[in-house]
Amino acid sequence: MNLALFDLDNTLLAGDSDFEWAQFLIGQGALDGEIHAAQNEKFYEQYKAGTLDIYEFLDFQLKPLARHSRAQLDAWHQEFMARNIRPIMTDQARAKVQEHLQRGDLVLLVTATNAFVTGPIAREFGIHHLIATIPEQRDGQFTGGVRGTPSFQDGKITRVEDWLEAQGLNWGSFADSWFYSDSRNDLPLLEKVSRPVAVDPDPILKAEAERRGWPVISLR
Repeated sequence: MNLALFDLDNTLLAGDSDFEWAQFLIGQGALDGEIHAAQNEKFYEQYKAGTLDIYEFLDFQLKPLARHSRAQLDAWHQEFMARNIRPIMTDQARAKVQEHLQRGDLVLLVTATNAFVTGPIAREFGIHHLIATIPEQRDGQFTGGVRGTPSFQDGKITRVEDWLEAQGLNWGSFADSWFYSDSRNDLPLLEKVSRPVAVDPDPILKAEAERRGWPVISLR
């Protein structure tokens, strides 16, 4: 059995679901456009630069979930999928996921973006196992906080290993393990697998992949 791990934003998606979700909420009038758009852009630039404080960002990202009922959020998410996400799900990305699924590989989506935003996206790709940052809930409503270790940088390794352990598995259970990512932030997990793949990579990851002889591909 083989393991195939996929990052989501700017890897399987030709865009960033975190950024798109905030822009969608601004368009719904659920967030102050001027203030939130500037903050959203600031955090996105920090992420690309590898300087993001994940807890500061999650405080910003998750608080809007606590301001609205789950029913309203779910209704918005359906519209968000149609307007913002399906148009950036490329045929090449869908085909790459299907390639691993049809071979019988164990396929996981591993993303720093929260599970509320990314769960339906994983299902749309046909991926049944999701490792994402978990928004805290109480009585069925989001609190605005985060539960457990964020799935970011080294945290992705922690979360993947915890998930594998819960299935009675470890890295040695697999003949080969892939991780597909675009971002320098994912170097720790890329170094952990036997077959790292840089997908439409940022300049730092592209240079590192070329130095190490990792495959560099495009799914755009």
